[in-house]
Amino acid sequence: MPPDENDTTVAQLALLSRRLEREHKARLAAEVLAEQGLRELYQTQQELRLLVSIADTANQSSSITGALRFAVTSICNHTGWEVGHAYLNHQLPAASPLRSARIWNDNLAPAFAELRDLTEQRSLVASDGWPGRVLAVRQPVWIRDLAAEPDAECQELSAAGQLRAAFAFPVIIGEEVAALLEFYCTRVQDEDPSLLSLLSQVGIQLSRAVERKISQDKLVYDATHDALTGLPNRQSFRQLLAQALLQAQQRDTHCAVLFIDLDHFKLVNDSMGHHAGDQLIVHVARRIRSSLQRLELTTPPDQYARPSCGGAVVARLGGDEFTVLLEDVIAESGPLQVAEQIQEVLKQPFQIYGQDVYSGASIGIALSAPGYYSGDEILRDADMAMYQAKSRGKSRCSVFDRSMRDLAARRLTIENDLRRALTRQEFLLNYQPIVALDNGEIIGFEALIRWRRGSTIVPPSDFIPVADNMGLIIPIGQWVLEEACRTLRHWQNHFPRQNPLTISVNVSPRQFRQPNFVMQVGRALHNAGIEPSALTLEITEGATMGNPERAIATLLQLRGLGVKLSIDDFGTGYSSLSYLHRFPLHALKIDRSFIARIDGSFQSFQVVHSIMSLANNLGIGVVAEGIETIEQVEQLRALLCQFGQGYHFSRPLTQTDAQQLLTRPVVCLTR
Repeated sequence: MPPDENDTTVAQLALLSRRLEREHKARLAAEVLAEQGLRELYQTQQELRLLVSIADTANQSSSITGALRFAVTSICNHTGWEVGHAYLNHQLPAASPLRSARIWNDNLAPAFAELRDLTEQRSLVASDGWPGRVLAVRQPVWIRDLAAEPDAECQELSAAGQLRAAFAFPVIIGEEVAALLEFYCTRVQDEDPSLLSLLSQVGIQLSRAVERKISQDKLVYDATHDALTGLPNRQSFRQLLAQALLQAQQRDTHCAVLFIDLDHFKLVNDSMGHHAGDQLIVHVARRIRSSLQRLELTTPPDQYARPSCGGAVVARLGGDEFTVLLEDVIAESGPLQVAEQIQEVLKQPFQIYGQDVYSGASIGIALSAPGYYSGDEILRDADMAMYQAKSRGKSRCSVFDRSMRDLAARRLTIENDLRRALTRQEFLLNYQPIVALDNGEIIGFEALIRWRRGSTIVPPSDFIPVADNMGLIIPIGQWVLEEACRTLRHWQNHFPRQNPLTISVNVSPRQFRQPNFVMQVGRALHNAGIEPSALTLEITEGATMGNPERAIATLLQLRGLGVKLSIDDFGTGYSSLSYLHRFPLHALKIDRSFIARIDGSFQSFQVVHSIMSLANNLGIGVVAEGIETIEQVEQLRALLCQFGQGYHFSRPLTQTDAQQLLTRPVVCLTR
């Protein structure tokens, strides 16, 4: 082969070799790029899978802590980092420091135990320790080496727990950090921008899920709780009661329901306005809660999970009605003690808009028994027992028994008959004489309503409370006023005397609060043609409660008409002495409960003596009611009591019998 051909061949081989080398390097580079692309694709797929799984679980989780727990575990598994932990704002949606949610993924339990305990006790705020930086900047934070950080907390983490690297990211809702997730590794780790970007996306997904869960919880909360007091409402209480009844049956134990009704709520509501009534309800709810050692539902670690029933639950059914559910009741004495405790705290005055307002409560109690098949039955019977307590004089407790159902049936019949009683002219008045204790002269009468229901006479105690609850007490009271004035005019015409006879008429609190009450009194006086000074209106202490200033204004208008005013059943209510001296009164009527014991109880004697001293200082008269013995007459005369009435002088009489009594207008005051 010629020399030039040999050189050409060598050159071609070298060129081919270089080409092959370039192709080999290109293939290697392509393989590296392909492998890197595959790794990046795999990493992206893993990150996307992590993000999707956290988002799906968070959206489907029944609680916020459930979503956070899954996120912490998943991120630790994804990164291979040993420790993960979550802080949570437990007062969401309100602003509050973050506290441990007690959610951990901890593969260093023995070494990390002390720091774990300290973490669960702390409240995390902005710039507090290294996680506080996350709150301050509201972005993910990465620490390559805790040992190299100047922060003392980082030094402790590194020394005590063998932890080196750390990162954390926030979960933000609106302007508030709702949660913070922190993670630790036992190796120094350079910052991973891709991971931090992923964590930012995780934080966004969690924030959306948390916000939706808060909205859902709020809807559930609003549907099951009273907006004014925050207590469980009727619907929620019925569910809790049904659960408690089922558990009691399974455990062979008992539960009990206390049905609480405020005694003077309508008075406050009508006299001071609905805002004052709302304030009273709020104060009452707080006192009931504070009076019970185990009041609310047992709160689970996750406040957003469905609570379990336990201990004692107080609820507001509506208006002025509250209920208390007691579990694990051993004997009837337990619920009674709780009821008495509640009554005791409710007797103390409430400060409403700078005024002392008194309430008190009537409480009915029903205990679970084999005959009960639903919570509604227990609630119904507790309600019946409450009405029984209220009918016995309010501020009392009553335990349900089967006879109350018969009473409830009779009450329903009474209500139906009462609606027709006025139009059927079934009401009548009896008259009990009021006597001057110095000479035995009959100075007047108290008009007392009776109801002729068929062939029987119904006493006021059986129908007046019912009429009051139904609102019928207003037209009934107006009829009593007009009828009593007409009768008095008849007697004054037939039994003239130097000091004309008087008539006393009881006025219910509801009637007294009527805006046109003064006008009604004036019309009754005009129609009957009697002097205003011959009419005495007896007003209970309760009628002046709630809004004393308004009561004083009404009393002054009545006095301006010329009528006389008396406080009835004095000593049994809650009159404030600071207002009493401002009331334009003519007399106090001492309640019969004190008179009945005046000759055998030093305490009752002292009470009557004190009332007499008070009346003398105020320059007003005193009428003692319920006098039944000559000994009581003598005691009252010794105390210089001016007037009295009671069975010792006469029982309440029909109009005809009262006229017969007026033919001999002096009664005997000696033995």
